[in-house]
Amino acid sequence: HLRPPSSLFHILTMLSSTFRRAATAAASRSNATINIAQRTMAMGPAQGGEISDELLAKLGSLSTQALVDGLWVMGWPSAQIDGARPLHPSHKCVGRAVTLNFVPARPDIAQDKPPGGESPEYEAFEKCGPNEVLVMSSVGPWESIGGDIKFLRLKQRNIGGLVSDGSVRDTDEIINYGFPCFSYSTTARQGPAAMQPWECNGVISVSGVTVRPGDAVVGDQDGVVVVPAKVADKVYNIAHGREEIEEIVKEELIKNPGPPGKYYPFMSGKIKVDSPLGKLLATKGITPENSNQFEGSADW
Repeated sequence: HLRPPSSLFHILTMLSSTFRRAATAAASRSNATINIAQRTMAMGPAQGGEISDELLAKLGSLSTQALVDGLWVMGWPSAQIDGARPLHPSHKCVGRAVTLNFVPARPDIAQDKPPGGESPEYEAFEKCGPNEVLVMSSVGPWESIGGDIKFLRLKQRNIGGLVSDGSVRDTDEIINYGFPCFSYSTTARQGPAAMQPWECNGVISVSGVTVRPGDAVVGDQDGVVVVPAKVADKVYNIAHGREEIEEIVKEELIKNPGPPGKYYPFMSGKIKVDSPLGKLLATKGITPENSNQFEGSADW
């Protein structure tokens, strides 16, 4: 066999090596793409469902207690964010969750986080409007999630509310901004020394409560409740039915004072038609035919 001149042989060898490296790199990229796709599937979707504006308004018309009761009746985990209290007595909120996750500060995290206006927190801000509540997961209750300069943008966005298990600073200014704010407390601390915003619209844990983007978030003077989007309509139906009955019971006890034990508490889906409560409800036109609160009428 004839062998090419040494110079030509060297060039061909180099080209062969280059082609092999290119093929290996392409295969690696292909595998990475597959791995990312597989990992995305393994993680599952961040959002659990869609909530219409109409249903959102209905949920906002109910108290947080009624919503907690509705989820409890269905056997779902506690959904009250215990670490979030209203910054002002007038604050109430309802909206779809836009989530932001903070992680503990570390030099490489600060370096790798998109800078300036590309930061995950500002991405989250721009997703918010009147029907959204920004939910921030802090690394600790006393760490600052932000103050007047950052949150001026939330005022400009006319946000439906801000909820966090962390603390806020510049309290007076935030109250003056006018949007509902629920936080663990207030602080003078700076946030970046302790934590960095890392992900927008992922699944987060706030005071041990899971929040998915698009979940309904309702806040009042008793706290903040997260209603999973997947079951929001069912929760509303149960909670609304309970509130109607509680109003009837309260009205009856005002008219005829006495211990509430004759009618209350009651278990949704377990009210007996011939019980004192069942008979009282019948006088108000509430029966198993039009309510899911009676024995045998539960639809969950």
